[in-house]
Amino acid sequence: MISQSTSSSSSSSSTGLALNPCPICLDSIKQEAYLDRCFHKFCYTCICQWVNLASSKDFCSRAYVVCPLCKRENFSIIHDCEGESFQQHYVNHEKGFLLNKGHKVRLYCYSTEPDVMYQKYSVQKYWKSRRYLQPNRWFQSWLRRELQALLQVKDVDVIVHHILGIFESFKRRNEQDKQKISHAQRREDFQASMTDAARPFLLSRTERFVNEAELFLASGLTIDAYDEVYLQCLGLDSPTSGDIEITEEIDGQGAQVSSVDLFFDDTETTD
Repeated sequence: MISQSTSSSSSSSSTGLALNPCPICLDSIKQEAYLDRCFHKFCYTCICQWVNLASSKDFCSRAYVVCPLCKRENFSIIHDCEGESFQQHYVNHEKGFLLNKGHKVRLYCYSTEPDVMYQKYSVQKYWKSRRYLQPNRWFQSWLRRELQALLQVKDVDVIVHHILGIFESFKRRNEQDKQKISHAQRREDFQASMTDAARPFLLSRTERFVNEAELFLASGLTIDAYDEVYLQCLGLDSPTSGDIEITEEIDGQGAQVSSVDLFFDDTETTD
């Protein structure tokens, strides 16, 4: 999270943006912003999302953010530079994102083995039938919720945009590719591309995330239907029939991880 204050000082030019893309979204910079120590330039929205993402990974609250380019510590974001005035947001990491039941269901699924879902849906058939070339209108929403659950931060739009871009690039390569490449090789290409895109954000959970993305695409289901089938395969009822409790603990490397337990209320109520 970031708290706002206003200062005035130097000027800034907003020309030549197309020749100097934002290092985060790789697009032309929109509402240019700078970090106050290294002065690397980003889209204001992109660097704010980076700050919030970094805060979600820190166990201890910090009053600085590490630049994604040079790794230098910075204490504020400077933006809206006009003449001698500018806006300055100071970094203040506070965790306030609350997981809903859908997020908790997904975290519970990550605490189990995915073998049961591979038995339910034929991933091999998904690749042999080339269904990966067909649009999936639920994938973006599924991806956003998945990242919110794993990172426990609300604003993941930059990461969603990045991973979707990699997936669309993979699809375009395969649409245009006339070579006789086996379905297994195309699947390996998908897994490698998605892994490279997600690993900087998901770290040790990357491989499982890629497997879950593949399973969701292969299922062809809506998000709600997929959740229900997933829990049924685990021998549980629908996502709305119980409560999921998440406790935070520290792993062997000092990182914050989630331990998820699912509880169901066996008591009956009468009017």
